[in-house]
Amino acid sequence: MTKTKKISYWASTIFLSFGMLAGGIQQMLQIGGYNEIISQLGFPLYLLSILGTWKILGVIAILIPKRPLLKEWAYAGFFFVMSGATISHIAVGQPITEAMPSIILLLVTVMSWYYRPNDRKINELQKQN
Repeated sequence: MTKTKKISYWASTIFLSFGMLAGGIQQMLQIGGYNEIISQLGFPLYLLSILGTWKILGVIAILIPKRPLLKEWAYAGFFFVMSGATISHIAVGQPITEAMPSIILLLVTVMSWYYRPNDRKINELQKQN
């Protein structure tokens, strides 16, 4: 792994982890304006607790060593929740600026996944067996 790729991976992964952890805690506790956002999108408030809990668990999965299959699931979950958030903002007619946090986290999710080291990929695990 090149130095540039390693820096890209850790920079995007740290940003992603911080964003998901901060958002996950706020959503789980239903603070920080998330109640208003989720209500404007037409979703029930209990969804915040579910999303927040899964985001926190996803951050743990991405940061712990090994467990490449678990990491793939976490990245997939982050991709689905951020793309869903982006689409939800657009679907209710909000300006694109309202969707920017979810768009940024979606792009950072893809970056972190793309630049992850070989030992964090499923195909490397399959080659070892």
